[in-house]
Amino acid sequence: MSQNIMTNNPIIIANWKMKLSLAETLALAKTLKMKADKKAEVVVCPTFPALAETAKVLKGGRIKLGAQDCFWENSGSYTGEVSAPQLKEIGCQFVIIGHSERRKYLNETDEMIHAKTKAALEAGLTPIICVGETFEQRQEGAKDYVIIHQTTKALEGIEIKSHQQVIVAYEPVWVIGSGQAVSPNAAQEVHDVIRQVLLDLFNLEVVSNNFRIVYGGSVDQTNVKDFLSLENTSGVLVGMASLRPSDFLPLIKNA
Repeated sequence: MSQNIMTNNPIIIANWKMKLSLAETLALAKTLKMKADKKAEVVVCPTFPALAETAKVLKGGRIKLGAQDCFWENSGSYTGEVSAPQLKEIGCQFVIIGHSERRKYLNETDEMIHAKTKAALEAGLTPIICVGETFEQRQEGAKDYVIIHQTTKALEGIEIKSHQQVIVAYEPVWVIGSGQAVSPNAAQEVHDVIRQVLLDLFNLEVVSNNFRIVYGGSVDQTNVKDFLSLENTSGVLVGMASLRPSDFLPLIKNA
């Protein structure tokens, strides 16, 4: 029997991308640890070089650590890669997988994303699987097909155990970094599609207890409440608005 491992609070995931130096990362982590709303569930995802030091900063606090990617093998001759067990060892609890920037610039395939998702779960990490359509795909009316395909390919054939958690993040590619989010109603439609895909792959109990769907794409302090009020939405994935305390702390408070 699956057990409910979710909290009632929304999850707020900060993707710091390759935007901050080590010093900037640690300063931001220290500020968030001291000042972030204690009721919020916050995950920060710095660059690989900053992970170990950030883990030290966050130790003893409520803010959790995530990575921006992992490899699909646990060890071996894979120059430049970082495995899921290595991330777990230094204190990570989450890992972003299949972000659109990696799909675009590094040619990540559905097969790679599936393998990374499986590796993350086996290592005890919570995968944050990113799905989303480009502007061209949306204009062509292929949005739902893209979301169904990406979600299915990432998860089909994987057994979700009772203690495991999976997050599916809808990030419409064409709004990332634009400052212009999609309407809450548009996000709601896609989240409903994602939930239906999950129900096609897993039973209702597993979907209800072990999965969360979050929205990402130009989330800020002014619109975060609108997205978190949606059905089938358990949190947000934040980019630009998470890079400065003056932007991120009010967003956390509003959430």
